[in-house]
Amino acid sequence: MGFFDETEKYPIPVDGRVEALAKVTGKGKYAAEYEVENVCYAVLVTSEIPSGKIKSLQLDLAKQAEGVLDIISHLKKPAVPGFADETKIKESKFGLPVFHTDTIYFKGQPIALVIANTFEEAVYAASLVKAEYETAPFEVDFNKARIKTELKPAGKERGNMDAWKNLPFSVEEEYNIAEEVHNPMEMHATIAQWDGNKLKLYDKNQGVNGVQKTISGLFNLPADNIQVFSEFVGGGFGSGLKVWPHVLAAVLGAKQVNRPVKLMLTRPQMFHSVGYRPASWQKIKLGADSTGKIQGIHHQAKNGCAIYDPFSDGITRVTRLIYQFDNLKTENAVVPLNLSAPTWMRGPGDCTGDFAVESAIDELSYQLKMDPVELRYKNLALDKNPDTGLPWSTNYLKEAIQKGAEMIGWNQRKSVPNSQTEGDWKIGYGMAVGMWNAGRNKASAGIIMDKEGNIILQTAMTDIGTGTGTGMLNILHDATGISKSKIKIDLGNSDLPPAGSQGGSTGMSSISGAVVAVIDVLKLKLAEYIIKLDSGYKNSTAKYIILSDTGVSLKTAGQHFVPYQKIWEANNLTLIDVEASSGPGDERSKYSFCSSAAHFCKVKVNIKTGKIVVEKMVAVVDGGKVINPKPATNQITGAAVGGIGMALMEKQLIDERLGSLVGNDLAGYHFPVNADAPIIEVAFINKPDPNINPSGAKGLGEVGIIGVAPAIANAVFNATGKRFRDLPITPEKFFA
Repeated sequence: MGFFDETEKYPIPVDGRVEALAKVTGKGKYAAEYEVENVCYAVLVTSEIPSGKIKSLQLDLAKQAEGVLDIISHLKKPAVPGFADETKIKESKFGLPVFHTDTIYFKGQPIALVIANTFEEAVYAASLVKAEYETAPFEVDFNKARIKTELKPAGKERGNMDAWKNLPFSVEEEYNIAEEVHNPMEMHATIAQWDGNKLKLYDKNQGVNGVQKTISGLFNLPADNIQVFSEFVGGGFGSGLKVWPHVLAAVLGAKQVNRPVKLMLTRPQMFHSVGYRPASWQKIKLGADSTGKIQGIHHQAKNGCAIYDPFSDGITRVTRLIYQFDNLKTENAVVPLNLSAPTWMRGPGDCTGDFAVESAIDELSYQLKMDPVELRYKNLALDKNPDTGLPWSTNYLKEAIQKGAEMIGWNQRKSVPNSQTEGDWKIGYGMAVGMWNAGRNKASAGIIMDKEGNIILQTAMTDIGTGTGTGMLNILHDATGISKSKIKIDLGNSDLPPAGSQGGSTGMSSISGAVVAVIDVLKLKLAEYIIKLDSGYKNSTAKYIILSDTGVSLKTAGQHFVPYQKIWEANNLTLIDVEASSGPGDERSKYSFCSSAAHFCKVKVNIKTGKIVVEKMVAVVDGGKVINPKPATNQITGAAVGGIGMALMEKQLIDERLGSLVGNDLAGYHFPVNADAPIIEVAFINKPDPNINPSGAKGLGEVGIIGVAPAIANAVFNATGKRFRDLPITPEKFFA
């Protein structure tokens, strides 16, 4: 099979995923599974108070334990140039200067790292580390703390807020969402290995080049001295978009003991180590005239954050995208708490803001006695982005709503709430829409080809389970006709052509352009070699060069077919190795780009227990051209299940007296499983965006969740006549 061995190649079924065999056989390695010679193990010791300072650390017993190599803390650690002083700490934007401060910001903060020959020895020794603290007042109650924070403008105000204050139909309500935790299946882990001033990291993350850049900046190391691997990722949902303190702890540990160090978080540590969706409060005021035209909206929002990291979730951003609100004002604020830092979680900000906006619009529809679908039709901004004034490159949200209404059987919905009953169950229908700015980043891809026409397609971008590798393969196959069985995908390694993180629904939108670009470069490189064999290829363009499993031809009379082997022999080649980059251009100054979705659901609510069952759910998505239908459907299904959790069960409890997380494990934290979700019906508009990138793909991971929670809440109101503005909607709330 030429330059890659058959045993190393992933055989590709016709509609299969490139990583399928590696995953199901265990050959694919996740961060903690790499075999590194002479590795030792590290375990974190964490703070037992939420605020104060470390007065002393008792380490003697732990140091005497069998197998212990060393203990890192603020008392003894390798220096991090990026933490040299307060100014540099702020400039680093790392957040928590782990082991470089004696100040405690939250309960669970790393205060020491025990390194031992075996994992068991490290765990035991860590249990022997004791700390004495000087405690300080703390605040972990979001609702108490938010009252003290002042709102500030978020984005440009439109129109005049006085122009619609006396409208006949209006809604003015507050909406609250509890803190939620990512909880991917794979826990975060890092293996760090130093070789002089070079560092190798096997790390769970959503972007190897981002990790490389962050560590490079902290240690003043050239980025080329740092190699990061993250080929297989067991779920991210945003938790892998930052470099967290445990990663730096592993790097410091390896430097201290001069051996490779493996550090894996426990499940309870995951709850305060890799971010979460922060608790939020929102207030919406909107008004409409008697025709249903919404004349104005005032959206205020606050979200929790860490004292050391003023993270804003951008909650009011979505309010500026979907509807033509001529009069608009948005404000937000962050609420500092003695908790760990939140971060982006699937559909970040927009998912949260959409719940309030779409709930308020549903409330308005009942005041108007107007179908919620019709009310949205009247107000959608389909022609241009109302915030920038630029025309949408494509926007098929209305078509998505129409299709979704048909799929759910919207005509069976009762317009009067609490009027459809089946035994002990109330029946209701609800809908909501969501939108996401469709982004695209610069990305690079490489191709290595041998004389038999086998190809390795490479990029540093990782695949977090979204099907990126398979999408790349499909693009290459469709563009060249080369059989999938002759293509291998190589990704998730910072030594490969650079690319951005897998986040913000930019992965496929970004890398697809790079794949198309590198295919063109390969074609031109082949033509350059062929000229000495066939002068017909002189001045040929990529558009007219055709590749196949066995050779190259032209879109001209006679085709000028030349076998690969002949090209290789004539030019004394071993391999052809090419690379190309692609990124956004001036189209971003001409158009706005969006992905959107319409969510519909049918729910049953038990009048005796308050239990809610989502009996049917439909999601119709405009994500441009769908490169990879099965993984795309998977993405929307998984996101929708996450939305069910947001609506009905997910809530991170916090003990306000102790500053502790409560139920921070998979038994105490409730999230949806298969029994909580129906078979979700997914459909795509599947119309390419001609301007966003060469593939026409817009990205769709985020919009799969934006709109789910309000659709469910709106269905619950339709079923029961009870409006719930605080999530999650748990059974006891029906009887409060």
